[in-house]
Amino acid sequence: MDLTVSIAKTLPRHNPGMRFLFISGTGTDSTRTSSQMWARVKGEAENALPRMPFGAAYMFRPSFVRPLHGSLPRTAWMRALYAIGAPLFPVWKALAPKHVSTTEELARAMLQVAKNGFWRQILENSDFRKAAVQES
Repeated sequence: MDLTVSIAKTLPRHNPGMRFLFISGTGTDSTRTSSQMWARVKGEAENALPRMPFGAAYMFRPSFVRPLHGSLPRTAWMRALYAIGAPLFPVWKALAPKHVSTTEELARAMLQVAKNGFWRQILENSDFRKAAVQES
């Protein structure tokens, strides 16, 4: 949280109209009552960013993100998990579309939101697909 917020504090001086995009995560707790430290820390950042003098701040909360186009997790055990789970991805996406997206959907959504904004400040997986196809 400290690094994100400290960097974010310097940016409006250079471009006060910018849109700030923060990748948070499903389960982030902006009430700061979670028993999980990572959820509280990300929640603190989510609370701090909208109060900064940006044009807008958006929080992306991905859950399960399937890597595409050669992108793979760094750790061997995660690469193995993704390799085993890859054939099931279409099933998971059909059964739980709010919790499943791809690196391409996330990237397209982030580009569109950076360019055009979005009607919600906190975007979940289901919002990524909507944001990715919004018109310029």
